[in-house]
Amino acid sequence: MKHKTLILMLAGVGVLALMVLFIGPEKIETALQQSNPWYLALAVIIQLAIYGLWTERWSITTSSLDISIKRRHLLPMLMVGLAINNITPSGRGGGEPVRAYLLSKYSQSPFENAFATVIADRGLDTFPFIALAIITIITAILYINLPQWMVITLVIGLIILIVVFFLALYMSINREFGDRAVRWFLNILKRISSKMHNRVEQRAINAVGGFQDSMRVMITDRKVLLYGIPISFVIWGLEIMRVYVVFLALNINAPLEIIAAVFVISTLIGMIPLLPGGLGAVDGMMILLYSYAGIPASISAAATLVERLISFWMTTILGVAVLPYFGADAVDKMTKKL
Repeated sequence: MKHKTLILMLAGVGVLALMVLFIGPEKIETALQQSNPWYLALAVIIQLAIYGLWTERWSITTSSLDISIKRRHLLPMLMVGLAINNITPSGRGGGEPVRAYLLSKYSQSPFENAFATVIADRGLDTFPFIALAIITIITAILYINLPQWMVITLVIGLIILIVVFFLALYMSINREFGDRAVRWFLNILKRISSKMHNRVEQRAINAVGGFQDSMRVMITDRKVLLYGIPISFVIWGLEIMRVYVVFLALNINAPLEIIAAVFVISTLIGMIPLLPGGLGAVDGMMILLYSYAGIPASISAAATLVERLISFWMTTILGVAVLPYFGADAVDKMTKKL
């Protein structure tokens, strides 16, 4: 692991440690000792179900492009991508090229096609997130009593997300716009290194063309939208339910609308490419927002620690654990991302 990544991870852990010390480790420990292990086990089961649904959604986009690969092979690829997202400061997108690389290699399909399935998979996730984000902002104003500056920041963040999403979607299906965007990027590259520009120019244009062809096929495939979007809504519902179950484990029946609002806001924070997987920033925001909503700080911190242990650390450990399954070159790819 490069020093920069390690330092950023330690910084994230340090932020979380400071919040724990401020709240009081003994109070958090007391809350954890009183937790119900059956509810904690249920939260883990929900997370495993989410992995399965993520894999199923990805299989819809791969089958749309006739990429022949079994779900039992897609799952470890997905886990590796999620792990890299968690340990690189890349706005939860660092693992997607590696996921596409693994799919391309093991299915013997063009990288452009494989990468298109990954982007389409992430795109399907955006529809329910935007819907939930709009509901969240309304809920945050009515129930959490957030400061005005925070509400304005959320609205701006949501608008930026929507604009970026639709620009990326338009670039994916409009050849002329996509070519202009690539040439704009290549012109910047030419100023940095004319040698590198000459080497990648035609390759980049051809790659974008293949990527756009693949995206158009998936967008016109009714199965992708009819099955992919409902699965995405179910996944988000289960993510919120997992947090709700964690609170039940701590003997707190937290309102679902509060949990949903905090979860979506924290996810937005995690998309900012500052710390790996939003480590520290996401945890701190969750604790802060739950406290704003009237949940005791010790319970908020305990719930956040357990929730992140399941959704962040378990996912990261499983992803790193299955990486050797793909061979030394996959490990090398991951090392380069770090």
